[in-house]
Amino acid sequence: MRVDVVSIFPSYFDGLALSLLGKARDAGILDLRVHDLRDWTHDRHRTVDDTPYGGGAGMVMKPEPWGLALDELVGVSADAPAVTGERPTIIFPSPAGELFTQRTARELAMREHLVFGCGRYEGIDERVFEYAAELGEVRLISLGDYVLNGGEVAVMAMVEAIGRLIPGVVGNPESLVEESHEDGLLEYPSYTKPSVWRDRAVPDVLLSGNHGAIAAWRREQQLERTRARRPDLLGE
Repeated sequence: MRVDVVSIFPSYFDGLALSLLGKARDAGILDLRVHDLRDWTHDRHRTVDDTPYGGGAGMVMKPEPWGLALDELVGVSADAPAVTGERPTIIFPSPAGELFTQRTARELAMREHLVFGCGRYEGIDERVFEYAAELGEVRLISLGDYVLNGGEVAVMAMVEAIGRLIPGVVGNPESLVEESHEDGLLEYPSYTKPSVWRDRAVPDVLLSGNHGAIAAWRREQQLERTRARRPDLLGE
């Protein structure tokens, strides 16, 4: 999979070189590239924003740097990646977008080319989304019902959630099956050695060696935890 990230703070994504995603990048499983939006500006101040039409507080990101970036990364530039039959998916984090879930992550992990655009200030000129739709599938996606200073935090979270689902990124694929939200429930509690720590003991069933009983206990814990913390997942 190829992933392009466009931001005015490219160093924000240095953390993606660490741990499993960094190893996947080094192994060629994940082709991750981070770009500075200001590289597509042509004035001495490398300006990416301007005042909003109609008035109002704050600044709006100008359309032309974004248009040039999209042209080069997914569109009409000679430097754009080779077309393989699938249109790229262009994602903009937005509090006005669809909610990002584990299902979204699984879906996007199957794509060949993702492009993430990190907005700042009061957002990106709306015409950028319209133009991007001519080049690929556009998705406006929200992490939740709150507002961040920019899209970088959201993109970091999405890239990690998506990237770890790409085959070969996580060493033991079985660990992906038993995680929170994979079956619509939260994950069961986990324990390790020692069996007693500060007068707190590991549940006896986990020490029993009875795999059927352990599976039943874990399922019940999933249901109890989900009912207590996220009853919406159970329709309650």
